[in-house]
Amino acid sequence: MPLPSPRRALIAGGSMAGLIAAHLLLRRGWDVQVFERVEAPLTSRGAGIVTHPALWRALEACGLDPTRDLGVAVRIRRVFGRDGRLLGERECPQVFTAWDRLFRLLRDAFPDARYHAGQAVEEVAQDADRVRARINGETVEAALLVGADGIRSTVRGLLLPEAQPRYAGYVGWRGLIAEAALPPAVHADLFEGMCFCLPPGEQMVGYPVAGPDNDLRPGHRRYNTVWYRPADEASELPALLTDETGRQHEGSIPPPLIARATVAAMREAAERLLAPQFATLVRLTPQPFLQPIYDLESPRMALGRVALIGDAAFVARPHVGAGVTKAAEDAEALAAALDAAGGDVPAALARFEAARLPRNRRVIERARELGRCIAAAGRPADETVREPSVLMRDIAVVDFLDAA
Repeated sequence: MPLPSPRRALIAGGSMAGLIAAHLLLRRGWDVQVFERVEAPLTSRGAGIVTHPALWRALEACGLDPTRDLGVAVRIRRVFGRDGRLLGERECPQVFTAWDRLFRLLRDAFPDARYHAGQAVEEVAQDADRVRARINGETVEAALLVGADGIRSTVRGLLLPEAQPRYAGYVGWRGLIAEAALPPAVHADLFEGMCFCLPPGEQMVGYPVAGPDNDLRPGHRRYNTVWYRPADEASELPALLTDETGRQHEGSIPPPLIARATVAAMREAAERLLAPQFATLVRLTPQPFLQPIYDLESPRMALGRVALIGDAAFVARPHVGAGVTKAAEDAEALAAALDAAGGDVPAALARFEAARLPRNRRVIERARELGRCIAAAGRPADETVREPSVLMRDIAVVDFLDAA
């Protein structure tokens, strides 16, 4: 059987990590084919994304312009007490974007003929010369397979079945509220910044993002909220993931299926526990999203001719705000290692792994440190992490990587 082209790459996963890797390899002359298991167009469930300089650089390396209407720029952070009083304020210029905006930026610039929706990897095999992936019953060969298929990665599950997501002991209730729906006083307090509230053992955070279809006009944007709340894995989490019919969902639940009583209980708790500004936002959220918080730490990122990147390899809790940035850095390191290896794919992947494992582990450690501000598994919240000055300094800031 003839060998595949030495510069043919298969990418399992057509979301952020897969698309960034695909762009970078395609620009380097690789024959790239992306296989996304979901057939319908990918959409987010209300996710806002904190951008960082490394993500902007990666987008530029993909030939894209990150300065062109990427998101909403803010300059300040604020913490509010239960009574609504301002407890602290800090300058911190950042740009917040929406998942949909970033995905469309990447997807629209990638050739349709190289993106295959509804195509799932089923098996992976390799030898010294090639990697074979069985995709929807057909065997496809290449010099390289990139597993970019997320936290429930099939590629990782086939090659590293011991690496499994670990529940953090708490969930995030997410919401998106139209800017025009915000009362003027709430808008004045919250909309121009990243804002926090700290109920006992919990954390609420919010920030502005674009409106539908990346609408950045004042009055047409949205406010993104995430309320982190403890939920015991054995007793409380199963109930949260049980829908109106009594069916318990595994790992997550589609927002429209969340039981009405569950949503009602969450809204009632918001009135009791949150600052009035945030309680108002919860009240105005038309469709809450429930996100159990997991992290994942893979022991390997390179396995012969297979590389794992993004959430297929490491999933950090959201407090670092670096999930997409981490994926972009993985993709850049992979492309650079392949450039330097002169066609020796296994050697390139070993170099890639050596560069990325320590930094990804540091991201996981940092996210766990910041997550101690939330009570979980019988452990009280760490009050030192909950100090407003510490919170505003550290949440969704990645400067710690430069000092690592």
